[in-house]
Amino acid sequence: MKVLVINSGSSSIKYQLFNMPQEEVICSGLVERIGLTNPEIHYKSKDHKIDRVCMITNHKEGLEKVVKLLLDEESGVIKSTSEIAAVGHRVVHGGSAFSDTVVVNENVKAKIKELFSLAPQHNPANYEGIVVAETIFPEATQIAVFDTAFHQTMPVEAYKYAIPNKLLEEHNIRKFGFHGTSHKYVAEQARLHLGEEQSQKMITIHLGGGCSITAVKDGKSVDTSLGFGPNEGLIMGSRSGAVDNSIIFYLVNNLGYKLDDVNTMLQKESGMIGLTGCLSDYRDIEAEAIKGDEKCQLALDMSAYRIKHYLGGYIANLNGVDAIVFTAGVGENSIVLRKMVCDHLDFFGIEIDEVKNDVKARKLTEIHSANSKVKVLIIPTNEELEIAKQSFQLLS
Repeated sequence: MKVLVINSGSSSIKYQLFNMPQEEVICSGLVERIGLTNPEIHYKSKDHKIDRVCMITNHKEGLEKVVKLLLDEESGVIKSTSEIAAVGHRVVHGGSAFSDTVVVNENVKAKIKELFSLAPQHNPANYEGIVVAETIFPEATQIAVFDTAFHQTMPVEAYKYAIPNKLLEEHNIRKFGFHGTSHKYVAEQARLHLGEEQSQKMITIHLGGGCSITAVKDGKSVDTSLGFGPNEGLIMGSRSGAVDNSIIFYLVNNLGYKLDDVNTMLQKESGMIGLTGCLSDYRDIEAEAIKGDEKCQLALDMSAYRIKHYLGGYIANLNGVDAIVFTAGVGENSIVLRKMVCDHLDFFGIEIDEVKNDVKARKLTEIHSANSKVKVLIIPTNEELEIAKQSFQLLS
């Protein structure tokens, strides 16, 4: 069975075509910097490798270019769209409606649209991927895998907010958590690598355009930084992460901001973009910091500080930690940020080897020093494989 997985992020599209259940990758690729400077499309199969810089202003254009590559007479891997039995889609916010993988129908799409306001940079992109795929692959079953599912194991003291009880009881306002597919995948890979005895207490750190950190105990999520919507916790590319809610009221009541403008600012104009003035990509920010840009250096310092803040809290709640895992685009590739996060954590027995850390990881890599009591790993996330597995299991 051929399963195409589409993972539409806030500024990227990851895609992989699998032959299941063998988990064989037929082709894979990435569309990155969508809507930003110098968008790129990457495609790799057994016999071909393509890297192009091209104009891609939105996710629809990106997906259309991906499909052209799949069907290309020279470099393509399928002759007809009918060869694909299922298209698995990453969907960020499932709200209270979805805690499991589902076959997409009109009701499912309507529910995903209802949650646009809670995940404005993601659910619209996820929805667009589904709509485009339905048109291009009319014979395939469309399947949605939700980022919120892995975090359904959080205890009530972790997911409940200290607001009137009726808001949870009547409206299900609570922490849902996100990036669950990624956290689940890397946690399972770490347990396979380290063994259950050395991985009972883990902290997985997903750093990309969006960022989150999760406390994992015995393979299950027990707390995570993202909350009701994907704008809590860590500093992200264009999202603020945690801010004092008094700021929102001050902006509206004292400075004349409209609520929609505040929402746009916190979701699209804050985080690293807000701190640097124009940059959200860590590669660009690190390059400017090296040149002496003080705003970029401060943005990196603040990002690392916020991650450490959550690390300390989760270590306390877990009563220790066996392993820390870095993953996603920034976590896998930023030598600088990993070092900044792990520096001065010797009290917790966390120490990295700078030589081992000097890598852009393409496979599971240990970067802790010989003296470190805590294992520190880089594990490239593979949300696409996890989505393919869940899609295949559902159809089977």
